[in-house]
Amino acid sequence: MAPVEEGREEGREEGREHDLDGGLELTGRITTASNATFLGTIGDTSVVYKPIAGERPLWDFPDESLAMREVAAYLVSESFGWNVVPRTWLRGGPLGMGMVQLWKDADPEQDAVDLVPADEVPDEGWRFVFDGVDEDDRVVALVHEDTAALRRMAVFDIVVNNADRKGAHILAMPDGHRHGVDHGLTFHEEYKLRTVLWGWLGEPLSPEELAGLDRVLEDLYGTLGDELSGLLTIAETDALAARLEGLRSGAVFPSPSAHMPAVPYPLF
Repeated sequence: MAPVEEGREEGREEGREHDLDGGLELTGRITTASNATFLGTIGDTSVVYKPIAGERPLWDFPDESLAMREVAAYLVSESFGWNVVPRTWLRGGPLGMGMVQLWKDADPEQDAVDLVPADEVPDEGWRFVFDGVDEDDRVVALVHEDTAALRRMAVFDIVVNNADRKGAHILAMPDGHRHGVDHGLTFHEEYKLRTVLWGWLGEPLSPEELAGLDRVLEDLYGTLGDELSGLLTIAETDALAARLEGLRSGAVFPSPSAHMPAVPYPLF
């Protein structure tokens, strides 16, 4: 096996191209999702299926565009080489064309993001985001892991302009890897970043993170740009390039915008 370039992950996914062309059978529905979201199987492979017909109209995103944005997020994740987004593609299904994504079994014993009593914020291995009051009027703190995997996800979110990085959209895998899911609210040409991952605000990006930005910038003017042209508008692709160049030039984790909520609602 060829060595993995520093700062990259192989990201090998179970399920090969020829295994995923078969019939998509629905096995259940995720009722907590705001858009129609189903569990299914393609042969022996478990997947998530979000039909375009089940997308709820939004005031600030074009209708019937969320599935394409999810696929675009996967393509950018692949360009980074960090395996943030599980394999995602467009295909037909029982309810029409939609987004399909490989299902990932997260570890229920791990939480990458958490709410803890404000006086019990861990000293090591975690980052503080902000204090607040819970439904029982207790002062609590939003915290998240201080790990390379979560830092890479935070960089990815800045680049794709993720407007909905909730704590529940981070899958803590048993081996320590972290996957991000639910990327329909991405790539808007206007600033929309809403995330729970603000713990590195103002800190410099690592050499590996900068190298990842360089890879995506290079790919954007080649194969990646060609692939995104069928998924995003020209204005959205131009805004993606501007975010990449701005983040690469500043080389630090940016601050929230004063004109937008910094975190999604609800947080989880």
